[in-house]
Amino acid sequence: MIKVIDGGVCAAKGFKANGIHAGIRKNRTKKDLSLIYTEVPAAAASVYTTNKVKGAPLDVTKAHIADGYAKAIICNSGNANTCNADGVEVAEKTCALLAKELGISPSDVVIASTGVIGQPLDITPIANGIPALVAGLADDKSDDAAEGIMTTDTRKKEIAVSFTVGGVECKIGGIAKGSGMIHPNMATMLVFITTDCKISPKMLQKALSSDIENTFNMVSVDGDTSTNDMVTVLANGMAGNDEITCEGEAFEAFMQALNSVTVYLCKKIAGDGEGATKMLECKVSGAKDLATAKTVAKSVICSSLVKAAMFGSDANWGRVLCAIGYSGADVDVTKIDVAFRSKAGSVQVCAYGAGIDFSEETAKQVLIEDEICIDVVLRDGDGESVAWGCDLTYDYVKINGDYRT
Repeated sequence: MIKVIDGGVCAAKGFKANGIHAGIRKNRTKKDLSLIYTEVPAAAASVYTTNKVKGAPLDVTKAHIADGYAKAIICNSGNANTCNADGVEVAEKTCALLAKELGISPSDVVIASTGVIGQPLDITPIANGIPALVAGLADDKSDDAAEGIMTTDTRKKEIAVSFTVGGVECKIGGIAKGSGMIHPNMATMLVFITTDCKISPKMLQKALSSDIENTFNMVSVDGDTSTNDMVTVLANGMAGNDEITCEGEAFEAFMQALNSVTVYLCKKIAGDGEGATKMLECKVSGAKDLATAKTVAKSVICSSLVKAAMFGSDANWGRVLCAIGYSGADVDVTKIDVAFRSKAGSVQVCAYGAGIDFSEETAKQVLIEDEICIDVVLRDGDGESVAWGCDLTYDYVKINGDYRT
């Protein structure tokens, strides 16, 4: 059984975290440097953005975890360290400074950055802040670490759960940042996950790579894929279970626990989209196969017109059908049903590809809520998928119009 618990990335045994204001960001009330540390070496797995323009930290991290292990994750906000001539040098230097303070090898450090692209990252505040960052490590500071990785996020995103593998209790927790430039195809935003479950690096990578196809790859806020997207999982094995080295019951239990964390973070990221007032979920069923269901769900969630209609609580179901029609998916539009659902109730608005009578007043009440589900039934098979996004508001343009200045 999977049970939600407190602790975030510090819930699992042997993990500590911290977050401080080092001075990278001008606003002294905002933390801008975070650290996650494991007492013992941990199996490490990551997935990265597919954007050809990549932040220097991603290349450094890839090299560092090539052996499948790591002991620390450091992340700064306020500057993406992307498109900088000395980007790799700054990232490597940061890892070296942290490693010296922790007494570990620089190659055991995962590094990430988030913020403005194309501005040099001054290492001075990072170098000055690392001693305090390390000194403040504690097993109850997941909140601080979650805050330190935020940029335009309006709220922290963290979760932890307990689960059982071979009769042994294990824990897994995660923190995430993500609000804008979210339209991934391989990874998304910045997500850091920790677990005390013992699993080999190979199986950990397999679990993560498999999971993101139906979680982080199904989130879109604005159609822009970031240069710094990365999801990293550390598994230190301190729970004491028999190591998971192949597929089977134990691996499935781990996959389910990982998925419970990633789905939660997906929803939190989608609901905190820049300027958003509503989290949108599109559930597609009855597709001829999984690929078709995913294509349809993502097309609906990505539609600017659907997103704008949801902001206005307008049951403009024609925009949903339009998004399905141009998605490229092989569907019979004369079989499609569409309904809107929220905690206020549900209202069917389309049957067999045509409009039906419904109460606009009821629809308004359903769509005025802050979490909306768009149910799409294709009547063509057993394929199912879910995608997450948010509404499109005036504030999205305002936030991004002056983001750099």
